[in-house]
Amino acid sequence: MTAAIWPLFDLHVSTPRLSLRYVTDDLAGELADLAAQGIHAPETMPFSEPWTDVPPPALQRDAVRYFWRCRADTTTECWTLNLATRHQDGTLLGVCTLSAEHFPTTRTVTTGSWIGRRFQGRGLGREMRQAALHLIFAGLDGHTANTRAWHDNVASLRVTKSLPYTEQRSVREIRRDRPDTMLAFTMNREQWQTIRRSDIQLAGTESIREFLGMPPHLAISARTSAATAD
Repeated sequence: MTAAIWPLFDLHVSTPRLSLRYVTDDLAGELADLAAQGIHAPETMPFSEPWTDVPPPALQRDAVRYFWRCRADTTTECWTLNLATRHQDGTLLGVCTLSAEHFPTTRTVTTGSWIGRRFQGRGLGREMRQAALHLIFAGLDGHTANTRAWHDNVASLRVTKSLPYTEQRSVREIRRDRPDTMLAFTMNREQWQTIRRSDIQLAGTESIREFLGMPPHLAISARTSAATAD
């Protein structure tokens, strides 16, 4: 399938350390195999849905089904964008996910991610998050970015707390069939502006804005100028 039919295939976010691209069928298979090599210690579960508890090859098949399902369910009213993350040396690292409902109205996106276990502890999670935030706020003109993590997910919480999020009320949710505490955080555009970087590049955002029901940047600039003139 070409980007002319599915513009998300042209989406590209790059930083000095890594890049994010929409998950193609080939990348889905590579990511499924990477996940099967391990994302976290067996005794813990960082995800709301314990999909990594399934043994291979069912784990890989479920992962590919998930990527396909997200693609098939993409509409202007509800979408989940899975972005494969590669190191600048070409090594596949993991996935960054952006999800939204009624985005043209709410301008709110929730982020999630995972990195292969052998690549963790190098600051790549924070770099991935900043790339995702740049896409949300600079590329899609988002107003709010949300993220969540279990109370004991030290790595994820370290990334979140290193950035200007505001912590919300915690909630109790089911984790491996038992109730546990989920922490929630939110960041608005003004907070993001305090850590906005000039070394993150975006490509393909104009075509995906139209695809996701957003006006082009030029239209927004024109409205802003008119409002200023009034």
